[in-house]
Amino acid sequence: MENKYEKNEHSVGKMMMHLEWCTKYRYKMFRKFEYRNLITACIRRAATLHQIEMIEINIQSEHVHCVVSVLFTFSASRVLQLLKGISAKLFFEYHKKARLRYPRGHLWSRGKFVSSVGFVQLETVQNYVRIHIMETAHFSVLEDVI
Repeated sequence: MENKYEKNEHSVGKMMMHLEWCTKYRYKMFRKFEYRNLITACIRRAATLHQIEMIEINIQSEHVHCVVSVLFTFSASRVLQLLKGISAKLFFEYHKKARLRYPRGHLWSRGKFVSSVGFVQLETVQNYVRIHIMETAHFSVLEDVI
């Protein structure tokens, strides 16, 4: 990730956000490595469809952390709407049994967290997201042992 601003016809800058959201009812849908990979691919696909650059992503068993770079025309709520909506649709297309848990097709809860990130804070936020990966890996190893 380069610390460079994007230049457009009438604007210069880069808008980056730290996003978090949870599964509905905090169900631990992504305990299995297969489902984590699937939802990661679904979120990345949703991002590329709408020119959202995924800088960092971490999938926990019941929530998602990610750092994204977006165009100035997007609001935080629009970015979350696109990522959550399209990723849920794709997830249910590829994982039919998930409909047993969520018969109405609502994978994600209404709650969310958004924070703007600058180049100065980017490394700190990326480390925060990575630390969650380490904690999850450690917890998964303990979960397998027990």
